[in-house]
Amino acid sequence: MVKGDRAQWKANYFLKMNRLLEEYPRVFIVGADNVRSKQMQQIRVSLRGIAEILMGKNTMMNKAIRGQLSTNPALEKLLPHIKGNVGLVFSKEDPVLVRDKLLENKVAAPARAGAIAPCDVIVEAQNTGMVLRRLASSRLLTSPPRSLRVLSRSSRTSI
Repeated sequence: MVKGDRAQWKANYFLKMNRLLEEYPRVFIVGADNVRSKQMQQIRVSLRGIAEILMGKNTMMNKAIRGQLSTNPALEKLLPHIKGNVGLVFSKEDPVLVRDKLLENKVAAPARAGAIAPCDVIVEAQNTGMVLRRLASSRLLTSPPRSLRVLSRSSRTSI
């Protein structure tokens, strides 16, 4: 991440951010959760000549934007939205064109362990397909089989 001195790297980041804020009239905030480096690279290539993407630490982005508030007070609207894994897309082109280019590179990703779903996931109650006599193998699972959960919730005795 840091090549050489950390202070010099931060100074270069602020210079780049200030140059982009002055040069480009339009700024997008894009979420970068679950975006792999290869996909990010493809997005940068497709936006070449149309827009520039700048990723970085949120505190550094906020500090650079606050430094530009005197020249462009409209940037204050961005500050509450810089949370989580986000990046800034700077452009002079039509926002619809840039959005379409970004959406062209959107790909479906498989669910990974520990990842937070971007939308609500509802799993309907159904038969697990597990036989009750195979309880030893159910200990390996993180949740008990449905038949055991239903019996434990009801006041009936198990058969």
